[in-house]
Amino acid sequence: MLTTKNEIKSYWFVVFLALAAALAGCSPPGTHALLKGKKLFDQGEYADAADEFKAATEAMATNAEAWNYLGVAEQHAGQFEEAANAYKRALELDRDLTEAHYNLGCLWMEQNKMDDAISEFTAYTLRRVNEPEGWLELGLAQLRAHDVLPAEKSFSTALYLSPNNAEALNGLGLARMQRGRPEEAEKFFQAAVQYHPDFGPAILNLATVERDYLHNDRYALDEYRSYLALEPRPANWDEVNAIVTSLEQSQTQSVPMATAASGQQTGQNPEEWQNQTAMEPPRTESSETRRERPAKSQAKRTHNAVSAAPAETVPMQRQPTVASAQNPAPAPPSERDLFSSGVVNSQPVNSGAQGNPNSVQWLRPSPVQESKVKVTPLPPENESEGGTPAPVRIVQPAPPVYPRYLYLSPARPAAGSRHAATVMFNRARDAEREGRFPDSLDEYRQATRLDPSWFEAQYNCGVMAYRLRDYQFSLAAYEMALAIEPDSSDARYNFALALRAAGYIPDAVNELRRILASNPGNARVHLELGNLYAQKLLDVPHAREQYLKVLQLDPGNPQASSIMSWLSANPE
Repeated sequence: MLTTKNEIKSYWFVVFLALAAALAGCSPPGTHALLKGKKLFDQGEYADAADEFKAATEAMATNAEAWNYLGVAEQHAGQFEEAANAYKRALELDRDLTEAHYNLGCLWMEQNKMDDAISEFTAYTLRRVNEPEGWLELGLAQLRAHDVLPAEKSFSTALYLSPNNAEALNGLGLARMQRGRPEEAEKFFQAAVQYHPDFGPAILNLATVERDYLHNDRYALDEYRSYLALEPRPANWDEVNAIVTSLEQSQTQSVPMATAASGQQTGQNPEEWQNQTAMEPPRTESSETRRERPAKSQAKRTHNAVSAAPAETVPMQRQPTVASAQNPAPAPPSERDLFSSGVVNSQPVNSGAQGNPNSVQWLRPSPVQESKVKVTPLPPENESEGGTPAPVRIVQPAPPVYPRYLYLSPARPAAGSRHAATVMFNRARDAEREGRFPDSLDEYRQATRLDPSWFEAQYNCGVMAYRLRDYQFSLAAYEMALAIEPDSSDARYNFALALRAAGYIPDAVNELRRILASNPGNARVHLELGNLYAQKLLDVPHAREQYLKVLQLDPGNPQASSIMSWLSANPE
């Protein structure tokens, strides 16, 4: 399973010394209780340590760090409600206390409150943007909440900050499994095992993908055996050992069948064959061979296919421009805020996971259809008239064919009653905040009927319809928004995402190119265009062109590592 460190952020070795020095002028009982609490905590006596920290907070009621320490001890002692209250009190005293955000996020994740955990880890990463551990925990929480695309972005950011990080690679593999892409997931698990041969979660996940999804039982057996050989012994050793026993029996049974057929062809006595096979156990590859095998077999299987392509993007939510003295209009949210809060998922996510979502061993997406992109099998070797083997001709698959969108091309609408539309618009926003998305869409639609010329109302109709996967209505709404503001790059970008979701890939490409015609430095658009070329059109040259442009414009892009991996796997 994906290991969660759940490392409580107390910074005992650094922060505590600084805190003790800062408390030199505080009351002796508070300082004494704090020191005694630390000693008990280090000894593993968490309940007694919590009592001492509680005494410290009584003496130093406004010290946020002391409340954070109290939360740490109470969380270790299993007093989860008390720990949450302590962390919240610490944040009331100091909203910028990043350690409390991290610790509270870990606590909410233990309690399976993923939305709250995502909120706290987002707050942490906004303040500690260069620390990979925050992005790892954020990605894990998003993955458990089935926010797969934001999770991929978080894990990619962690991988950018910490190259070859096993947890980040394993997390990306799990995300690809939730998206129904086992071959891409296999590559991430293989990379995690390659760089960290003793990282159990990736070994187990790789074995499960090989067995249950790619049907490579022999390779799966090797990985399961490697998992069983880990020290200390994994907690689920008996369960995995049962799987290994079953696979070994299957292989043992398959050997007599194959050898019997061979014996019939050579005229061998069946009794002699039975005695021979009973003496020869099935062969297995060495660990060195097994570690070298995945990259080679995967290279063959993914010829002309997308390898570890960067994650897709999401539409942006438009905020209203209506303002008053009592209710000023908020500024449009940043793209990072929208992605972190998961406003809209850009494609449906397979939510068929059951049990523990941290491991593919218990993550069971619905059956995955094979990719339409297949390698044409090589013809059998034959001899030409001159005795020289005939040359092999590899036939490349035909490029995919997609339907085209029938544009509505509406005229700019006439103005209506903005005052009446504003009432419906505000109701729509309230419904959206409360999670009543169908009601929100209905209210936005009413606003557009009352004032068809209101750009924000048309725009948000498109966003909300996209969220509800009503792509045809979303496309119509974006077209109306563009009829009002043809130069809106946000509306055109979201229009392109809706076209992609509806399957109109060539039209999505055209819309993105229209944006680049007026704004060639938009790295976000280059990234999405590269994804379409790589993942949908299988056009490697154009995909390389767009991905290289992303790296040129935004070298620190969170998808940079995925882009470089794709570029290395798809040379010119």
